[in-house]
Amino acid sequence: MKISYNKLWKLLIDKDLKKKDLCQMAKISDATMAKLGKCLNVNTEVLVRICEALNCDINDIMEIEK
Repeated sequence: MKISYNKLWKLLIDKDLKKKDLCQMAKISDATMAKLGKCLNVNTEVLVRICEALNCDINDIMEIEK
């Protein structure tokens, strides 16, 4: 099973935001953004900050693919 952040990228498009905007809003590093871009695991604290910044739920930004 693999984690996919495709929902996050679609949400950013829908909200007319760039990855750099999200980095500033959620106070995450460029390295963490790179991990998200490669569908690698990131700390749940980071995912919570992203959800708070975008005012959404965790399943709005990620999913598990089989």
